[in-house]
Amino acid sequence: MSIENNDTELDCAVEQGCDAIELIIQPRETDLGDFKVKRLLPTRARKMVGPWIFFDHMGPAQFGPGQGVNVRPHPHINLATVTYLFDGEILHRDSLGSKQCIRPGDINLMVAGAGITHSERERPEVTNSAHRLDGLQLWLALPVADEEIAPAFYHYPASEIPALNVSGVAVRVLIGEAYGVRSPVKTFANTLYVEAQLRAGQTLVLPEAPERALYLLSGSVSAKDTELKPHCMAVFNDTPNVSVRANADSRLAIIGGDNVGPRFINWNFISSRKERIEQARQDWAAGRFAKVVDDEEEFIPLPP
Repeated sequence: MSIENNDTELDCAVEQGCDAIELIIQPRETDLGDFKVKRLLPTRARKMVGPWIFFDHMGPAQFGPGQGVNVRPHPHINLATVTYLFDGEILHRDSLGSKQCIRPGDINLMVAGAGITHSERERPEVTNSAHRLDGLQLWLALPVADEEIAPAFYHYPASEIPALNVSGVAVRVLIGEAYGVRSPVKTFANTLYVEAQLRAGQTLVLPEAPERALYLLSGSVSAKDTELKPHCMAVFNDTPNVSVRANADSRLAIIGGDNVGPRFINWNFISSRKERIEQARQDWAAGRFAKVVDDEEEFIPLPP
């Protein structure tokens, strides 16, 4: 997805939790036209969790015929985007010539590196009928040594993502290593991304990571004496063997990994260098980014 303006660090509400939780972030809703997203990262209170610098929950949204996802071509640098759906379908196109539908359980990994342009739309047969969308899109800040690598696109179908049972809890290891299994999704730094579905009364020990956070998609879970409600993100410290207990049937995502150092963010550009972002802004304004193959006519203008 694209950021609509330069106000990238949201002033989201935060609160304190138990002694294992550094803070709890409440989402800020952002209007993308036909639907709204819940944005958790970056915020002024917490810009990143490990290498993750952007976290959007798209939906759940119900579209009528003629409505849907229609994000025009826009640029990125020095980051990688990760798209994961629970419901619905999105058509990805980019300036490398990639054309890929993402469906529930798949992972699309787009590495912007030195620069890429992409669009996120829907196939006409999807848009023409009533349909739903629910999913997460996240951005990874690339390590400094990899910021200017050649752009690339990777698609991982749902069948390639490890699924396992952890003490009765259904878990998928989307990126990185957890619970003794490793995802095939390409990484550039120590990165963690796990999905879990708990039935009421079940508990799950969180995987260890230098930095980590839990996003609750639905239900209710408790960490010690702190209850987490849907659509909040709890940022945990490095206390070992922290577990969460489901007070109701719940679905959650766990992210984390190594701190890759501070980043500057401006519109859809992320970099360790302010001057690189300014160059990217000038390049987009001047039309120097490559166009999206088969989607060359429209684009999102550079915000002031």
